[in-house]
Amino acid sequence: MPASSWRWPPESRSESSPPGWSVTRPPSGVSAAATSRAGWQTFSGTTHGLAARRRFPPLQRAQIVQLACLEPVAEGLHITHWTSQDLARQAVADGIVDAISSRTVRRILHDVDLQPHRTRYWKTARLDAQFKERAEKVLWCYANAEYLARDGIWIVAVDEVPNFQVLERDPLRRAIPGSIEQQEFEYTRHGTINLLLFLVVHTGRMEVAVEARKDAAHYIRELKAFRRRHHGLKGIFLIQDGDPSHTASDTATYWSDCRGWWRPRFTPAHASWLNQGELLVGAFGYHYLKRDSWTKRQEFIEHVLASAPEYNRRYAHPFEWTWTNQKMREWFDKHAPEFLA
Repeated sequence: MPASSWRWPPESRSESSPPGWSVTRPPSGVSAAATSRAGWQTFSGTTHGLAARRRFPPLQRAQIVQLACLEPVAEGLHITHWTSQDLARQAVADGIVDAISSRTVRRILHDVDLQPHRTRYWKTARLDAQFKERAEKVLWCYANAEYLARDGIWIVAVDEVPNFQVLERDPLRRAIPGSIEQQEFEYTRHGTINLLLFLVVHTGRMEVAVEARKDAAHYIRELKAFRRRHHGLKGIFLIQDGDPSHTASDTATYWSDCRGWWRPRFTPAHASWLNQGELLVGAFGYHYLKRDSWTKRQEFIEHVLASAPEYNRRYAHPFEWTWTNQKMREWFDKHAPEFLA
């Protein structure tokens, strides 16, 4: 699977600071004594973690990890997943340990990066010849984005946010010391909006369009507008999924009439995660769509159109993409036989 993340600068750490200490400068107007308790809690927590590892030998810790990897039904339980409290109780019941706290269980699981309380949706890709062919073309584009950009050819990934609900929540209580932000559960709907996001892969910059409808006609209109804004380019490789508006005959006719300026590349079926446009949707949505209240549809549209330039100033940079064609082919050769058997 592709590994992708934001590029953040590495955190600096004082060479003279012992592991576990949180060395920070007191905020302006706050005495150093005010930070001593937090610093001690950080150090104390690490000390307890080391003590827990000394108290429970490697075999017992491995058995707890093995238990966490089992489905609860294997232990005769009807719960659907483990919590640290459940694991602590079961470890004692199974005779792995005489006694253990849920906090110690969490530390043991943290050491091996195991999180049985969490889950994430995924969809099985259709591993066939078309998958490999399409994936190779998309990954080639990502690998050569900077080189092609110097020659006036961009790699652009496009993705939609369809039918986004414009919601008004009143009141909205902002966070204050001692209380997190609170949103009213009831809301007033002001219709839905279709957003179309363009990601320029080699820079990480974005453009956004508001579509009245999600169909081929409106998609083509936004493609034409994008081309007018960037008429000086030699062409664009367009990364997109197999949405009906992308594969419609009218869309294909438009591309043909452009005589190679648009060079469409489709992600494989059930593999839209190869589209970096989805990463942009997640990043933009987190900062600008996730929380707020809008009193009318036009207010939301104005908010989105004003947010795109700010996103480019504050957050835009290329996504780090480590899944190369070589890695994809190795992964495909390993899993395709199982899928086709």
